[in-house]
Amino acid sequence: MAGSRKQFRIGGRTLAVSNLDKVLYPETGTTKADVMHYYLAVAEVLLPQLTSRPVTRKRWVDGVVTEKKPGQVFYAKDLEDSAPDWIPTGKIAHKTTTNHYPLAEDEAVLAWFAQVAALELHTPQWRFGANGQPRNPDRLVLDLDPGEGAGLPECAEVAGWCREILEDMGMPAHPVTSGSKGIHLYAALDGKHNSETISQVARELARALEADHPDEVVSSMKRSARAGKVFLDWSQNNSSKTTVSPYSLRGRTRPTVAAPRTWEELAGPDLRHLEYTEVLERVAEGLDPLEPLREQAPDRLATYRSMRDPAKTAEPVPMGRPSTSNAQPIFVIQEHHARRLHWDFRLEHDGVLVSWAVPKGPPLDPELNRLAVQTEDHPLEYATFEGTITKGEYGAGEVSIWDSGTIELEKWREGKEVIAVLHGRPDGGLGGAPRRFALIHAPGMGEDKHWLLKYMKDQPDNASRRPVAPDPLSASFTVADLPSAMLATPGTPADVRLGVQDGETWDYEMKWDGYRIIAGVGGGAVVLASRNGHDYTDLFPPAAELVDLLPDGAILDGELVALDDRGRPDFGLLQAAAKGEVGEVTLRYMVFDILQLGAPGAADASPQLRTPYRQRRALLREVLAEGEHVTVPPAHTGSLAQAEKVSRELGLEGVVAKRADSTYLPGKRGRAWLKLKTQLHQEVVVIGARHGKGGRAGGIGSLLVAVPDESGGLRYAGRVGTGFTAAQLRDIEQVLRRIERKTPPVDDVPEADQSDAWFVTPKLVAEVSLAGRTREGRVRQAVWRGWREDKHPEEVRWEV
Repeated sequence: MAGSRKQFRIGGRTLAVSNLDKVLYPETGTTKADVMHYYLAVAEVLLPQLTSRPVTRKRWVDGVVTEKKPGQVFYAKDLEDSAPDWIPTGKIAHKTTTNHYPLAEDEAVLAWFAQVAALELHTPQWRFGANGQPRNPDRLVLDLDPGEGAGLPECAEVAGWCREILEDMGMPAHPVTSGSKGIHLYAALDGKHNSETISQVARELARALEADHPDEVVSSMKRSARAGKVFLDWSQNNSSKTTVSPYSLRGRTRPTVAAPRTWEELAGPDLRHLEYTEVLERVAEGLDPLEPLREQAPDRLATYRSMRDPAKTAEPVPMGRPSTSNAQPIFVIQEHHARRLHWDFRLEHDGVLVSWAVPKGPPLDPELNRLAVQTEDHPLEYATFEGTITKGEYGAGEVSIWDSGTIELEKWREGKEVIAVLHGRPDGGLGGAPRRFALIHAPGMGEDKHWLLKYMKDQPDNASRRPVAPDPLSASFTVADLPSAMLATPGTPADVRLGVQDGETWDYEMKWDGYRIIAGVGGGAVVLASRNGHDYTDLFPPAAELVDLLPDGAILDGELVALDDRGRPDFGLLQAAAKGEVGEVTLRYMVFDILQLGAPGAADASPQLRTPYRQRRALLREVLAEGEHVTVPPAHTGSLAQAEKVSRELGLEGVVAKRADSTYLPGKRGRAWLKLKTQLHQEVVVIGARHGKGGRAGGIGSLLVAVPDESGGLRYAGRVGTGFTAAQLRDIEQVLRRIERKTPPVDDVPEADQSDAWFVTPKLVAEVSLAGRTREGRVRQAVWRGWREDKHPEEVRWEV
């Protein structure tokens, strides 16, 4: 491929790469392709160390420098002009310049770094906040650099002394052999202190060790003082300094890595720097000594749940942690007739609705300032809540939606200031025009939870207001233009009955057994996206008939299914069709929602995200006629029992219950949509295979699977041994052998199941049917149904 360019799809992104056979490490023959493979293979452990940090790259465009091969190396701060426009940036103003650094938020960015021969990735100890401003550091780093006459053994000894001090301070230390000379030590911080304070702590630690071990340790910056000693560099905690990131390659003669290590390894007699191939093996085996430093999000709904009894209040009380998505953030303002009338002002941020109570309501005059009292964070499901909170419960009284819609966030300084433009409903309290508000923290007004809500003098021009959903395009949509799919929560018939008793109205759809697809119609073409943003347009060319059935700018939600000889959805047949393994297959796009309607010749589209579900359904039936390959199955408005009966008669998996007044929340999962299964299907993560016997000798006998628990930790879930054809087993083994590892990825596989098994990295999701779940939490009589390439392991949870 020398000199050529080729397009690749990486994590939903399109990237042009070239010269993959260029040798970047002459001594080992390591090529750009090898570097790219390395960064993609370790993305799972590398990205948590890079996320939200500005990345300075050290680039060797002609390969690393050796005595026999001189080359050019330079540092890059600003994102390259040739970079794709989807790479996000963070801005830092220096004394004389302002730089725009790339942010490595996904694996496609890592691939770009490899494309431009950015072998070393350097970051500071802090991350950007949601407002685009640097936060306080979240880790402390000590750089142990051996002077002339010292080496790794001496660094390891000093690292042990540092560890004792840090652990006495309640800060467990994690070592990284730098891949160059010495060792880096990392310790997690709580983010309460600024870089200057942390630098002072690190400096005092270095000086204390120098005083205790003057013959082994030096804290001075003078190079002349380092001979035979280990220089304990504390200065990299300065906010303007960077350190090579853990898991980054190094620009040495050989492709070494800044490799996280265990303390047992540091104590070993053969300690040395690791090369990238060795790190690949460690990561494949699930070893990440820096896992404790991965950023853990607090449960922001804990206070909300502690104040409400789900058996007594009509409010949504989700039990899981809040989730985030790339969808446009939302707002809701609710009129709340409680003990005292007030308006609840709620903005989506970090997966929750951050909330303030405004006693006199939102101001629409820039001369007015209103008191806003911050309350507990609310779940995103609260954005559609209207009704009565029972007397005796917290916030008892009547709640109605005054206005709701989406927001353009301009600034979010945590605990200090928020500025946002709110795009409400045409008939909402904000008057249908975009409104710019500011929230200013004002503890001087009496309490720390007091803020001021201001209607800004500088308001958006109505003519330039942004739509809340993608514009209808003169050209075709792209996958990136389409919103994420709203998700249903596993539920039970009792959940629906309880809602009906409380006066809620529910409709019921069949749970189709296929791929969830968002479709966009624009410019005489159709684009299809899976629920996790993959382009599925080529999978279903007949969807092009939507161009004749709908005007430009329409966005639909539905399920792509394959029908068997009896006209029933067959998931295995759909998978075979997707892989081209079968001949002619009857495919149908079952449309059940409309998210946007574009009128022919109109200047803008009509978004439907805030329209209640039942009205969206009626609109869908009105505007979308039946096609040869596209259909709108009916929604059942009778009883749940009737809908479940129809589902069983059709041989379907179950039903989806949707509250009639529910709005559409892209990428969000809420209690307004519940999936109720009449047949038991379960998503599982494949973790290994047992060797076959008898007729399956020489191949796979059964698969070992796992399911994450509520905290996300994988737990062994048993074996799947039926439902395969011989050809499927051969294909499955070919797939699994590529991700084989030496040890089980979970620690609770029974010895009997391990004795004749081999294991794989837990990255592939499959679906099985089963008779239930055993008391030990294992699948009962599981039958293979097929791979779920549209699902990620972290999305899997028990559904039975």
